[in-house]
Amino acid sequence: MIHQTAEAVIIPSQSDRNFYERHWMTGFENTGDIFFEIGFGLYPNRHVMDGHFSVVIGSKQYAFHVSRRAPDDRIDTTVGPLSVTIEEPMRSLRFKVEDNEHNISCDLRFTAISIAHQEPHNTRYEGVHLIMYNTRFTQAGHWNGTITVDGETHQIENATAIRDKSWGVRPVGEPVGGAPGLMNGEPGVYWNWSPVMFGDQWLHFATFQDPDGNPTQESCELVPLYSDQSNIPAGDDAGIIHMPNMSHRLTWNKGTRLSSGSTVNCSDKDGNSYEAKLTPFGKPFYMLGIGYNHPKWGHAVWQGELAMDREDFDLNAIDPLAYEHIHTHQRVTATMEKTAANGVKESKSGFGVLETIVIGRHDPSGFKEFFDGAK
Repeated sequence: MIHQTAEAVIIPSQSDRNFYERHWMTGFENTGDIFFEIGFGLYPNRHVMDGHFSVVIGSKQYAFHVSRRAPDDRIDTTVGPLSVTIEEPMRSLRFKVEDNEHNISCDLRFTAISIAHQEPHNTRYEGVHLIMYNTRFTQAGHWNGTITVDGETHQIENATAIRDKSWGVRPVGEPVGGAPGLMNGEPGVYWNWSPVMFGDQWLHFATFQDPDGNPTQESCELVPLYSDQSNIPAGDDAGIIHMPNMSHRLTWNKGTRLSSGSTVNCSDKDGNSYEAKLTPFGKPFYMLGIGYNHPKWGHAVWQGELAMDREDFDLNAIDPLAYEHIHTHQRVTATMEKTAANGVKESKSGFGVLETIVIGRHDPSGFKEFFDGAK
């Protein structure tokens, strides 16, 4: 039984043009230069389906973009040479970019090592207009397969993997008509997301904040990881340790909005406290490579019946304060120290991702303008 409304499954529950459903995935080598991300979105009320694959290799970031008219068949998850295939729901999927004229291709399989963890709902209004209302689940795993750029093939073996699936309403595509909206308060965005794997557990921290640094959404959990996929439970809350108390602090590289590190502090209901310290390594991944804030290949933008393109970025020459470069992901090494209620300490090390996007004033970070860098 899959129906949620009185309509056929093909018909969205609402007519909002920004209704969407989207896969996002990342993978990276814990020691090495490879850092890749995937985006795949369906926007049925805009009649668009698009996909992106982008990979950092050394000091270069390569991006492949493709877009088509959305198919009526919801089982059809192909856009030109790009495809997503669910092999086993919530357990494994395959992502492919077939050989093409742009000389970027891959064949990658995601294998889960955690449950699919549902995050808090996102809700945001612009006046009386609901502009963001979505749900997202996140899952940890491993990648195996190959990535080929300009004839050079890179083997991917048990790479760290994180993916999410989200759906609902969010700002996408070309602007709608009518008068410009009036924001409810001072314009700006502060978002920090930190999924980090520590052997048998996965720390998941996320927060939105206002310009004064007050959280408007915040969550922190420790989620179990499983070496044997058959042991992953069916429930979406099995074994999760929820943190009712949490805080974080980001530091920034001078002259940029690129983080130099993060500390997350939290405690559970049993009185155990945790401190995780995240240290970025390697080159950052710029999210415009998979369409975020992209001036041409933004999500849900109509490109024609079928269109594709390639871009190459020199990461040593990129302007980190340009609007399209503000949104970044960074690989991190991490340590987490647990102090039990009885005072006993335990330490773990791991790897993960640090996502940041800060636009506008944010007092705790020292940012005063829309795109000023750290002092």
